[in-house]
Amino acid sequence: MSQSPPTITRLLPWTTPEGKTCILVSDGGPQGGFSFLADRFEAVQLEMALGLIEHAAALLADSEVTDKELRFLCCQLRATLVDVHRVAVGRGERLAGDNETVGE
Repeated sequence: MSQSPPTITRLLPWTTPEGKTCILVSDGGPQGGFSFLADRFEAVQLEMALGLIEHAAALLADSEVTDKELRFLCCQLRATLVDVHRVAVGRGERLAGDNETVGE
């Protein structure tokens, strides 16, 4: 009698257009295309976050920054923090070997 391969779930670093969580379900075999895409997507999100942190430092050091510029920066920082949090939760689940996906 053969056993079914284990089912592995992974929180993906993006959401649907409606903001719903995306989850990859796999058999735990060699990493496929979606896992590779998710890894690259996470790397890009983290690189963009670093760039935004550097931009924020420069903008906050500018004594002539406008309220509009600061508001835009805050909106971008919030969106980036959401992305980075999703990456951290997803990686934490994989490190723990936890097959339950944490909701948003």
